[in-house]
Amino acid sequence: MLILANFFEAIAVVLDYALTFYMWIVVAGAVLSWVSPDPYNPIVRFINMATEPVFYQIRKRLPVNFGGLDISPIIVILVIIFLQTFVVNSLHGLARTIV
Repeated sequence: MLILANFFEAIAVVLDYALTFYMWIVVAGAVLSWVSPDPYNPIVRFINMATEPVFYQIRKRLPVNFGGLDISPIIVILVIIFLQTFVVNSLHGLARTIV
């Protein structure tokens, strides 16, 4: 059972790091939307490719444009914080109860 507990603990840690990394990509995408970066820059293209599909899904389902201000990055960050709080902490707790 120790191996299963370590497995869930490892999943929790990796998921936490992945969500934190993606949150910083979302923040970078929001900052890039305020300026006009070079669209041919590989970093800008990566950030747009990583964030725009998620932003599009939120914009399609919710009216997130208030006075020209797009709040879809804020919603994505709130969802990431929810996932970190609920899923990651649940996996940590599950790993503790298995031992």
